[in-house]
Amino acid sequence: MRVSPILAFHICSGVLGLLAGAVAICARKGSHLHKRSGNVFVLSLLGLAGSGICLALAKSETGNMLGGALTFYLVATAWMTARRRDLQTGLLDWATMLIVAGVAGFTLTYAIEATRSPSHMVHEYTAGPYLFLGSVAAVALAGDVRLLIEGGIAGTRRVARHLWRMCLALFIASASIFLARQQVFPTVLRRTGVLFVLSFLPLLLMAFWLVRVRLTRARSHYVPARDFGSPAASTPSPE
Repeated sequence: MRVSPILAFHICSGVLGLLAGAVAICARKGSHLHKRSGNVFVLSLLGLAGSGICLALAKSETGNMLGGALTFYLVATAWMTARRRDLQTGLLDWATMLIVAGVAGFTLTYAIEATRSPSHMVHEYTAGPYLFLGSVAAVALAGDVRLLIEGGIAGTRRVARHLWRMCLALFIASASIFLARQQVFPTVLRRTGVLFVLSFLPLLLMAFWLVRVRLTRARSHYVPARDFGSPAASTPSPE
């Protein structure tokens, strides 16, 4: 079977992205390993999403185009959040907000059309996938609007924004491989549920880290008496 160069690039980007994402999400936040693996993850997922959009365009697969666009958006905005300083925004935030607004509009519209369709499908997908993508896009859009109104975010809110967007992008990538293409894996993996666990593991890790960030923020509100007035006491420093 002959594989096109863009498909080969798509597959390699996906495999590398999953490996780098697994290392980044498990590594100590802020460590050298976390930063290096995170950079590889970002480049790989951007390549995966971009090539996926091209492949979907060639085959007129609207659902995959929207999924690729959302993944690209999530990774790009998560990277922008980590790279910028606190309370900082730019023109790219307006551009990415328009992208996710378009994704939210199309996916939620297709979800409604799918529920009303006699076949309960639109562009080869039922309402479920569209509702998931649309819900994620709507939540992300609300976050972008709030970000622009407030002129940026800081502290643990910035960490949480970076975290959940990266983890959801990793989940979309892992589900696209382990759930959507189970037939390419050995039968033993399909029967034991390993593929299901690998698909949803990013969501479990996302919940763990978000809770940890939340607890870090809660602890930062308590300042011992001897630390009042010190810079370290007034500024939370999440991992």
